[in-house]
Formats: sequence, C-alpha cells, structure tokens
Amino acid sequence: MPVVLGSERLLASAALNGARVGLVCNPASVDRQLRHVADRLASHPTARLAALFGPQHGFRSDVQDNMIETRHAHDELRRVPVYSLYSDVREPTADMLRNLDVLVIDLQDVGVRIYTYVYTMANCLKAARAHGIKVLVCDRPNPIGGVLVEGPVLVHGFESFVGMYPIPMRHGMTIGEIARLFNDHFGIGADLDVVAMDGWRRDMYWDGTGLTWIISSPNIPTSDTTLVYPGGVLFEGTNVSEGRGTTRPFELLGAPWVVAERFADAMNRRELPGVFFRPAVFEPTFHKHAGAACAGVQVHVLDRTTFRPVATGVALIEAFRASDPSRFRWKDPPYEYEYEKMPIDCLAGSSTLRAQIDAGVPARDIAASWQEQVGVFVKIREPFLLY
Repeated sequence: MPVVLGSERLLASAALNGARVGLVCNPASVDRQLRHVADRLASHPTARLAALFGPQHGFRSDVQDNMIETRHAHDELRRVPVYSLYSDVREPTADMLRNLDVLVIDLQDVGVRIYTYVYTMANCLKAARAHGIKVLVCDRPNPIGGVLVEGPVLVHGFESFVGMYPIPMRHGMTIGEIARLFNDHFGIGADLDVVAMDGWRRDMYWDGTGLTWIISSPNIPTSDTTLVYPGGVLFEGTNVSEGRGTTRPFELLGAPWVVAERFADAMNRRELPGVFFRPAVFEPTFHKHAGAACAGVQVHVLDRTTFRPVATGVALIEAFRASDPSRFRWKDPPYEYEYEKMPIDCLAGSSTLRAQIDAGVPARDIAASWQEQVGVFVKIREPFLLY
C-alpha cells in the first residue's frame, strides 16, 4: 500500500476551508501523482493561496550552493508573493504573515540534523507564535527510516542554522515528529497541528513508500544520496571534495593528494558494516577543486540496515587526514551564517569531533563516544513519535 502524504490528507479534509494560506514549500512538495501542493491549493474551492515561502535553495530550488541567498519574488502564475526564508531574513516577518490565517509547511526532509529545512520550519513556528498564526505541518517520510539514530548530539554553544537544538546527526524522525519535538520539548509553543501520513512505518526507507523521489535540494539528486549524506556532509567542513560538482555528491569523496586504489583498499580492510569503497577519480565542475582531478572513493551501501553513515564518514575523514596530514585542512569560516565557529564544529555540533580526529582517536572509539548521548535522545524523542 503506498504511503498517503500529510498534504494529501490535508487537502482531502475541510481544515483549510475559507482560510488565507501561506505555503512553505519547494519543488519536492508534490503528491503521489506529482502534482505540486501550490497548484492544488491554488485550485482549492474555498481556501485562498495568499503567499509562498521558499527555504534554502529557493522556492524553485534553483540556487545550487550553500551560502547563496535567494531573492523575494512574485509568482506570475499563481499571482502571489514568494518570500525567501534564506535571504536577508530566515524567519517570516509580520508583513509576510499579515494577511494569513494559517501557515502550511510541506517540505521533504532527509533525516539529518544539519539539513536546514527543519530550522526554516522552526523559525516559522517561532514567527507564527509571535503573530498568532496557526501552523499545519504536512508530514512526509524520513527517507532513511525512523529506526536508526546515530552520531554526535549538538552541544549548547554550538547552535547555528545547521543545528539549533541538541539532537543527533541522524535523528530518525519525520519532519512532523521533529516539529512536535521542537515545538513542545524545546519550548517554541506555536499553535501547531501535524497532519500525519497513512501507511508509513518506521522501518521504511524511501523505496518502500511507493513515492517518486524529487530532488529535495540541488545536491540530493537521488534517494541513494540520503543514505550516505549523514556522514558525507561532514566533508563540508574539510578541504576534501564531498562530490559537489559531480552527478553523485556525498557518494564520491576525494582529494588531489590521494591514490584512489590504495585509499579504497585501506578503507575496505577496515571491514565497516554494510559498505564497499570503490576506487574513484573525478573532476568537480564547480566548488572545491573545480577542474582538478580528485582521487578517493565512491561509497556503495550494500546493506543499509547495518551501514552506519556517520561512523563511516568519520572513518573516511580520519583516513583522508592520515593520507597526507600536511595537505588535509579543516575548512575555515564562514559557513551557513557563522563567521567564527569552524564549519566542522557547526556540522558535528561541537568541537569534540575535530579535537578527537586531530588527537588521533580511532574512528571506532569516536563512534562509541556518542552512544550514551544517543540513548538519552532516543528516550526524549519517544513521546513525539507518530508511527
């Protein structure tokens, strides 16, 4: 049985009748028939689509890289303003919300703490509370399932737009569940309803949902990308290419100083669960090392139930650093509106991971060090789970 999305259930109900609606969405905000939620709202018999809001990469997800803001605009087809929440503002203003009765959020998350769409949602909840607007979050599948939780938990003092709250890197929650966690446990306190899905189970990965994957952001081109992203994204905090500028970002990882075959053989000798490292050489067309040959690996997930993406990402960073410590570098700020914190610290949620790798702590011991925090979080999240 295919999964029925929250947006489909919302539009089949009377919840929006007579309402002036603001919609937070992007191109992945489609139903099973690939109809965009904005189009369905625009043709609603009694509700009125009054404004569109776009997260990072824009309402049309046409802006490629991080740290490139999108402009406010006007949608000529639907005749409504399009407000960018990755611009001079990252939270809706009073003027943006003035003529709205309800704010509907329909964004495809990828189940990783640093993915900014959940913080756009958190900012919308804060603004809605301040201005007396109701929020409806349309739930969508976590493409990497809702069972496994992994990675370091963000530490107070390291909050940023890639991590506002103390949750693990892989949190194992849907966007609706995490909205409830943010709103209730972390005290946002908005008037929030989550429109749950029908037919989704916690053990489901994307290919079990019966839904078509739409590029959720420019560098998450396939549902396969989501499997490796929780660890591959850590490379944004280094001078190693995370495969941006290729057709397989976060699966292809490499640097100019590496010999691919030696590197892949060394990684495979670690016998990490559920993964094979194939030697690869690639030339990014943009971003780090654009136009230069980068050697490393393509990460092939063989068993996603045993694969641990964050632990694997840490092991890979350890190996790239060891391959030439004189050339490996942690990337300097700025990163996602942070101008002082190291990017790797924003991503990891503290300076601990960077310090551990610099001190030569083995990757397996680094992974063991976050297990207690993960156990605490699993108990915290329990009351907010919907499935």
